[in-house]
Amino acid sequence: MTAFDRDRLDRWLADDPDPDARAELLAASDDDLADRFAATLAFGTAGLRGPVRAGPNGMNVAVVVRASAGVAAYLSARHAPGSEIVVGRDARHGSAAFATAAAEVFAARGFRVTLLPHPLPTPILAFTTRARGAVAGVQITASHNPPADNGYKLYLDGGAQLVSPADREIEALIRSADGAARIPRTAVAPTTDDVVGPYLDRLRHRVPPRESHSRIRIALTPLHGVGGDLAVEALRRAGFDDVVTVDDQFAPDPDFRTVAFPNPEEAGAADLLLALAERSDATLAVALDPDADRCAVGVRGPDGWRMLSGDETGAVLADHILRSSAPGALVASTIVSSTLLGPLAAARGARHRRTLTGFKWLVRAGDGLVYAYEEAIGHCVDPDAVRDKDGISAAVLLAHVAAELARDGRTLLDVLDDLDVEFGARVGAQVSRRVEELAEITAMTGRLRSNPPTTLAGSTVTTSDLNDRTDELRTDALELVGDRFRVMVRPSGTEPKLKAYLEVIEPVDGRADLDSARARARAVLAELEEFARTF
Repeated sequence: MTAFDRDRLDRWLADDPDPDARAELLAASDDDLADRFAATLAFGTAGLRGPVRAGPNGMNVAVVVRASAGVAAYLSARHAPGSEIVVGRDARHGSAAFATAAAEVFAARGFRVTLLPHPLPTPILAFTTRARGAVAGVQITASHNPPADNGYKLYLDGGAQLVSPADREIEALIRSADGAARIPRTAVAPTTDDVVGPYLDRLRHRVPPRESHSRIRIALTPLHGVGGDLAVEALRRAGFDDVVTVDDQFAPDPDFRTVAFPNPEEAGAADLLLALAERSDATLAVALDPDADRCAVGVRGPDGWRMLSGDETGAVLADHILRSSAPGALVASTIVSSTLLGPLAAARGARHRRTLTGFKWLVRAGDGLVYAYEEAIGHCVDPDAVRDKDGISAAVLLAHVAAELARDGRTLLDVLDDLDVEFGARVGAQVSRRVEELAEITAMTGRLRSNPPTTLAGSTVTTSDLNDRTDELRTDALELVGDRFRVMVRPSGTEPKLKAYLEVIEPVDGRADLDSARARARAVLAELEEFARTF
C-alpha cells in the first residue's frame, strides 16, 4: 500500500471496535487491503449488502455500528425519544454480532429496542415492525446471496422498506458519523415477547383449516435458511399435517453446503426438493429462500416435476385472491413482470398498477391493495399485515389453492391452462449478460437507445425509453413492444448484469389450440432470446 493508504488503514484500525476484525486487517496482503479500502459499502434502498469481512468495503461490526448511528440520527429527527425499533436477524455468518451491535447503538440513542431472540425469517421482522407500531425495523440478512455475504435491511414506520430520498439522507448521515469505536452503545437483552404467535394467528385467520387441507402432502425445503420450523408450523395450523421436508437442507446452515447458490430460482437449487416430492408422491413442492421472504413452488406435469416461474405462481395467486376480493380491489406487479395481471384484474372487476421493481414500490401501489408480486418469486398476499414479500404466507395460501383444486382432481397447471385460454398463451424467459466492467452495460444500452430495432420476429416494434418518462415509472430501462410480445431491458440492481425480460402472448382458439399456441409462442420467444443475447 502507499503511505496514504497505510495512514487510512491506521485510522480505521483505531476506530474498529472488533479485535478480530483488526487482526484480520493486519494479516491482509496489500492487494487485499487495497480492495477492502477501495470503496465504502454504500447504503441504498436495500440498506447494506456485501461480503462479511473487515474494512469499509465489507459487512462487519464497525460498518454496522456507523450505519446504525446514521439511521438513529435520521429517526431521532422525526420521532420522539423512546420510540420503538425492532431488530432481527437470519442465521448467516456474523448476523448475531451485527444485530446486537445495531440494537446497542439504537438503545444508546434513547430508542426502545425490541431485539428478536433468535434467527427468524424477514417477514417476521416486517410484520412485527408494523404490528407494534415501531418507527423502524432492521433485519440482518443477505436473503439468497452467496454464503460469504450479509446485509442490513431497513424498514421504516408502517413496516415498508425505505425509498428515496430517505436512503440518500441516511447515507449522508452515515458518512458524517463518528468512528465506530467512539459511537455509544448500550446493552440490550433479547425480548421475551412472543413475536411469532401474532404472525401465525394472523396467517391462520387468513387461511383457516379446511377438510381438504388434510388430503394433500407437501414437500418443503427452507434451503438451509431460517424458515423451516415456522413454515411447518404455519402449514400445520392451517390443517396441512402431511408435510415432508428435505432433511439435508432443513437446519439453518450459513455455508449452504448442498447448493451452489441458495436461491430457489437457480438451476439445480430445488433438485433435492423435487426428488423428495417424486419419492413421496406429494401434491405440491415448496422452496423458501434462506430468509423466507421468497417462495417457489413445484408441481408434477406431463414430463415430471418442475418448478413454476414467479410469473406463473403470481398468476395463480392473483386469480385466486381476486375471485374473493371486493370489486375495485387493487393488484400490483412490476415493469419486468408478466403483463397478464392487467387484463386479469380488468376481467375480475379489479384495478391493476404497474410499479418499478422492488417491494418498496409494490406495497405503495395504492389504496385497496390485496396482492402484489414480482417475477423473482416474491409475493405479498396480505399487504395489511406484511408490507413486503412473504414466502411463508404465500406457501400456505398456495397449499390451500392446491388442496382445493385436488379435491376436484385439478392442479395449479390446470389453472394456468384456464388463464392461457382466457387471456392468451404466455411464455417468458430472461436473458442476462454479465459484464466485467459496468461501462459495458452503458455501452450496450447506448447502442440499443441509438439504434433500436424496427422489426423483431416478423413484427413491427415500438421502443419506449423509460428514462424519458416524467412519472413514477421513470427508470433506466427500455421497453420494446411488438404485436404479440414485450421485451424489457434494464441493468440489474444488484449484480454486474444487463437483463432482458421477454414475454410472448399468443391468442388461443379454444382449449384444443392451447398446445399449438404455446408452440407458436415458443418459436417467437427463441427469436427474441437470440436478439437479447446479441444486440
